[in-house]
Amino acid sequence: MSHVATGRPVHASASLPSTVLNTQRNDYPYPSLSDIRQTAAKLSQQVLHTPVWKWQTGTALNKLEPDTEVWLKLELFQKTGTFKLRGALNCISALDAAARQRGVVAVSAGNHAMAVAYAAKLAGVSCKVVLPKNASPTRINACRHDGAEVILEADMHRAFALGQRIVEEEQRTMIHPYDGPLTALGTATVGLELMQQVVQLDAVIVPVGGGGLCAGIASAVKQLAPHCAVYGVEPYGADAMYRSFQSGLPEKLSVVDSIADSLCAPYAMDYSFRVCQRFVDEIVRVSDDEICAAMSDLYHDVKLVAEPAAAVATAGLFGPLRQRLAGKRVAIIVCGSNVDPTRYAELLARADASTQALAA
Repeated sequence: MSHVATGRPVHASASLPSTVLNTQRNDYPYPSLSDIRQTAAKLSQQVLHTPVWKWQTGTALNKLEPDTEVWLKLELFQKTGTFKLRGALNCISALDAAARQRGVVAVSAGNHAMAVAYAAKLAGVSCKVVLPKNASPTRINACRHDGAEVILEADMHRAFALGQRIVEEEQRTMIHPYDGPLTALGTATVGLELMQQVVQLDAVIVPVGGGGLCAGIASAVKQLAPHCAVYGVEPYGADAMYRSFQSGLPEKLSVVDSIADSLCAPYAMDYSFRVCQRFVDEIVRVSDDEICAAMSDLYHDVKLVAEPAAAVATAGLFGPLRQRLAGKRVAIIVCGSNVDPTRYAELLARADASTQALAA
């Protein structure tokens, strides 16, 4: 059952329902359509215009109600393997000469760090990235390959703290992984592309970590098609935006724990939260087992190697959103593909084991 946000603070230990409706709207500044279009034009020579694909096989036929039409926005085919490049390029392009000379710093579980390292290399800007020690070796190596200095910290909380110290001590510009107008304008170009590629959508489903992707896409979708619902999907173990919708304020998590490491933001921040609050209809949550199952579905049906974060929106459609989107035309954002082969195989095996256990 969905829960209507009451504005009362909710703490990390509280027992929460699986969904929360957004009943609050405000006049917080957000990306305008004209600015989104200008950003898309500016980035057009540096990013790929990623394709869409209609899902017509396997799980989409077996699990969903008849006449449900599912489109995948394949942003995992983007340069650097995720949507993150759009925001990183937009942020670095806005730096003045003095800021470029001082360089940039990024904090990330990996995908954002890769994007910033790549964008900084293109711009000729010095780059430091701070990642947790358990970050994917593939992502760490990609950052180093693009010339970034990689610093490893114990966890995301400490990584963000170190990143802020680097800003203060070295006067580098923080290229934030999910907050701020320039980041949202970059991610909004994903929504702009999607609405040009698939007409008359009834709903768009977006993975949520810190909310930068969801804020940008939702701002584009809702301004182009106000009738189209936008749903955010978070893992239960990393649900800062869900809790923020509950309380009406950006919330901080004491612990983050999900296989979708790219979505493990330790806290929500004001800008992304307020834009999501304005444009996102509802936040739903999914379990790690549901994420593994969605990864398996995307692999077996669509032959996509989607990292856990990229399967979260699919898990949302096949789980908490399935009945309410029956018979609708729906788009799912498949946002990234940076996962180590060994880890990917482990998660597919976990999905197979869960399926066999349910069948027994």
